[in-house]
Amino acid sequence: MLALKRIVTVAVMVYLLIAVLFLLFPAVRTSIAGMGSGAPGPYQERDFFMMLCWIGVVVLGLHLITENLDSTLLRRNAAQQDNRINELKAKLYDVQAPATRPGTTPVAPAVAYPTAEETRLRDTPSSSVPPTTY
Repeated sequence: MLALKRIVTVAVMVYLLIAVLFLLFPAVRTSIAGMGSGAPGPYQERDFFMMLCWIGVVVLGLHLITENLDSTLLRRNAAQQDNRINELKAKLYDVQAPATRPGTTPVAPAVAYPTAEETRLRDTPSSSVPPTTY
């Protein structure tokens, strides 16, 4: 696709250069217009410009089609690669996730931290603990 796009782009550039040549130099235009035509002078140039216009329509239309086709294919390719990246991320997450079965309760941590009341009772001797009254 890239080769076709480049060929069409080069054809458009060549066409534009030739069209500018014909528009800027009247001697070239009249000599080219009179090459294969048996019509009188003004009709030769009219036919020449009409043919130049139709060639331009075809070449520029082909250029438009190839550009749109190329951008569509690039967008589709990028979307496929994004989907593939997301699939690989999901697989990596599944491998790294902890293996827990649904419906099971989580296990308490191996180290339990004491509450404030347990710490107070542990730090004070048992005979000197005053009763708590509120």
